[in-house]
Amino acid sequence: MQTMNFKKIAFALSLIFIYTFSLNAQGTKYLSMEDAILMVEKDTKKALRPLTLAGINWLPGGSKYAYVKTGIDAKLMIVEAESGKVDSSNTLDVVNKAIMAYKSDFSFKVFPVFEWIDNDNLLIQKGNIYLIYNISAKAFRNLISLSENAEYTEKDGKNAHFAYIENDNIHIATNEKVTKITSDGGKGIVYGQTVHRSEFGIHKGLFWSPSGNKLAFYRMDESMVTDYAIYDNRQRPAGINNIKYPIAGAKSHTVTLGIYDLKTGKTTYMETGEPKEQYLTNITWGPDEEFIYIAIVNRGQNQCFLNRYNVENGVLDLTLFEERDEKYVEPQNDLLFLSNETNKFIWQSERDGYNHLYLFNNKGKLIRQLTSGKWVVTRLIGVDPRGEYVYFEGTKESPIERHIYKVNIDNGEMKKLSSEAGTHAAQFNSSYSYFIDALNSLTIPRQITLKDRRGETQKMLFNAPNPLEEYKLGETSIIPILNDNNVLYSRLILPPGFDKTKKYPVVVYVYGGPHVQLVTNSWLGGSNLWMQLMAQKGYIVFTIDGRGSANRGHGFESAVHRQLGTLEMNDQMAGINYLKNLPYVDANRIGVHGWSFGGFMTTTLMSRQPGVFKVGVAGGPVIDWGLYEIMYTERYMDTPEENPEGYKNSNLINYVNSLQDKLLMIHGCDDDVVLWQHSLLYCKAAVDVNNTYLDYFVYPGHKHNVLGRDRVHLMQKITEYIIENL
Repeated sequence: MQTMNFKKIAFALSLIFIYTFSLNAQGTKYLSMEDAILMVEKDTKKALRPLTLAGINWLPGGSKYAYVKTGIDAKLMIVEAESGKVDSSNTLDVVNKAIMAYKSDFSFKVFPVFEWIDNDNLLIQKGNIYLIYNISAKAFRNLISLSENAEYTEKDGKNAHFAYIENDNIHIATNEKVTKITSDGGKGIVYGQTVHRSEFGIHKGLFWSPSGNKLAFYRMDESMVTDYAIYDNRQRPAGINNIKYPIAGAKSHTVTLGIYDLKTGKTTYMETGEPKEQYLTNITWGPDEEFIYIAIVNRGQNQCFLNRYNVENGVLDLTLFEERDEKYVEPQNDLLFLSNETNKFIWQSERDGYNHLYLFNNKGKLIRQLTSGKWVVTRLIGVDPRGEYVYFEGTKESPIERHIYKVNIDNGEMKKLSSEAGTHAAQFNSSYSYFIDALNSLTIPRQITLKDRRGETQKMLFNAPNPLEEYKLGETSIIPILNDNNVLYSRLILPPGFDKTKKYPVVVYVYGGPHVQLVTNSWLGGSNLWMQLMAQKGYIVFTIDGRGSANRGHGFESAVHRQLGTLEMNDQMAGINYLKNLPYVDANRIGVHGWSFGGFMTTTLMSRQPGVFKVGVAGGPVIDWGLYEIMYTERYMDTPEENPEGYKNSNLINYVNSLQDKLLMIHGCDDDVVLWQHSLLYCKAAVDVNNTYLDYFVYPGHKHNVLGRDRVHLMQKITEYIIENL
C-alpha cells in the first residue's frame, strides 16, 4: 500500500465520511435458509423483499399513471396526475369475465402483465396469442396469433407487426400473413438473437424502424467456431450438446446486419467491411429511416468507428467519428436523437475518462459536451419534447448513490431533481412535466413519489414497510477505505447483539470484476438475505468494491487491464488489513466466498495469499483466462499471444501448490458461461500436487447459476462448509 500524508488522509475522509450510513433492526425472528433465498417466510409466504406498486408506469398521453394493486382484490389503478382521481373499475374479476367472453377456456390467476398501446388499450400476451383489452369497453379482441414455436419475439412500435425466430429463421407476422424472410438459419447460422455473447450492451437481435416498415436484424455466422461439448447426463447413455464457444485468441464468429423492407420484400445487408472479426454494436435507426447507425469495434477493442449506412443499398455513407483508447473502448448505448431537431443526437462516451453525454449533429460534428466531471452518467432517460433539457441518472453526489438530473442542452446548466440520499430511479411522462421517483436506501426499503419537472414532491404514492422489521438484524454500515490513493467503498454487517469486547469470525463476500458494484446506498446496502443470515449465525460479513468494479470511471475500472486478479487482490487485502485492525475481529478466522469472477477472486485469494483465509468457497470460477470467451477476455487481457505474462500470472493452476487451507469449489455441469472445464482442470492440478486437497461439488443440469429451489440446497451447502471450517 502506498502512503498518504496526514493532511491528504484527513481531507479525503472529510469528503467521503458523509457517505457512511448504518441500518439496525431489533426484532426477534431469525432467518431460515428458505427465507433468505426464496425471500418469503416458509410458513406464511410473507414477502421479505420490499413491497412496491406493481407495474407502475405512465399512460402514453402523459396525464395519467397506472399500477396494479395485487392480492385477492387485484385491480388496475389508473390515476390522473393533476387531480388524483382514480379509476379502479378494471378488476381481475372484470378482466377474467371479459376474456372468458372472448374465449371460454381463458382466464388469469393474477392480473396479467401488459403494455400500453394507447390511453384506452392494453396489449396482453396469453401464450402465443396477443390480445388487446379495451379498458373502457372492458372487452378483448385478438390482435395476432403466432406460431407455438415462436421465440425472441419483437413487436414494432406502430403496427401489429411481430418479428420472431422459428426453426432458426426470422418470420414476420402481420394481420394478413406470415412471411419467412431468411432460410439458411441453423448449422452455425444464427439470426435475430444477441451476438458477441451479449457483450457491448447487446440484449436483442431484432430492431424495428420507427415506422415499423423495416426490420434490421443480426446475422451471426459461427460455423467456423470450434464446438464445445456440454454433456447431458439425463440421457442414457449420456448425450452431447455442442455449443459454439470462442475462447480467447481463437477463431471468432462473424456478424452482419441485414435490413428487410416489408413493402418491397427486399433484404439488404450493410457493407460493414473487413476484417470480418469485428463487433457491431449500438444499432440505431435514424429518425427518417434513410440511414442506420452502427458502432463498429475492432477485435482488439481499442478502436471504435461510429458509421452511418444507407438503408437502401447498404453502402457506408459516413464515418461520423472515431474513438480510441490504449486499453479498450466500450460503447454500450444507442444514439438518442432529439425529437425537435432530428439532425442532432446524444452519444454516451468515456472519452474523457468518465461516462458522459455528448451532443453531435448527424454529420459527426461535436456540438458540445453536455455533462462532465469525475462521476458517471449511469442512465440516459430522455429529452423533453421541446428539446430544452436532457434527463439522466448519475453518481455526481456519490459513487454509491444514484440521483436524477437534468441538463440544459444550450447552456449546460445542470440541476439535481432528487433530494434524499440513496438510490433513485425515475419514470417521466411523455411531456416531462411529471416524473415518478422510486427511492431506496440503506434505511428506506422503498418510497415512490410523484414529482413535478422541478423535482418538487406532489404526492407520496407508496411507502413500503420494512419487510424485516420482525427479524433480528445486526448493524449494516458503508465504510470508505483508502488504498493506493483510491477511495474504496466497503459494507460491514455486524451480528445481532454485537458485543465489541468479543472476537468474531468474518465471511468476506467478493466479486471484484468489471460491470459490477456490490456496495451502494440502497436497501440493506446492496447485501442479500444470505449475508444477513450469516450475521445472525455470529459472523461479521464484509464486502469491498476494489479497482476493476463498476461506476467509478474508466481509469478505476481499466486499472486491472492485462493483469486480472492482481490489483483486485491488493484491494481485497486492503479490506482485510482494515478488518484485522478492528479489535472485535478474529484475524485467524476469516473466510471468503464468491461466484463467477468472484469465484476467480476467491481462488486467487486462497492460493495467492496463503494463510490469510481459513476457508473459501469458489462458485463457477474462471481458472484460466485462456479458456474464457473472446469478447470479455480480450477486452481486459488482450490475446494470449499479446499478453503471455498476464495470462500466466492470472492462471490459478500455477498457484495450486500454494493452497494451504480449506477450499470448496462448486460448478454447474451445464455451465456455458464459465465452462465446467475450468474447475475440473484445477481439481486435476490439485490431485497432481502432493498434499493439496480440494473439496468439490457439482450441480448437474444447472448452467452458470444454480437457480430455483436448488439454490436453497446450494447456499445450505456453502453455509455448512463455512461453519464447519471457520
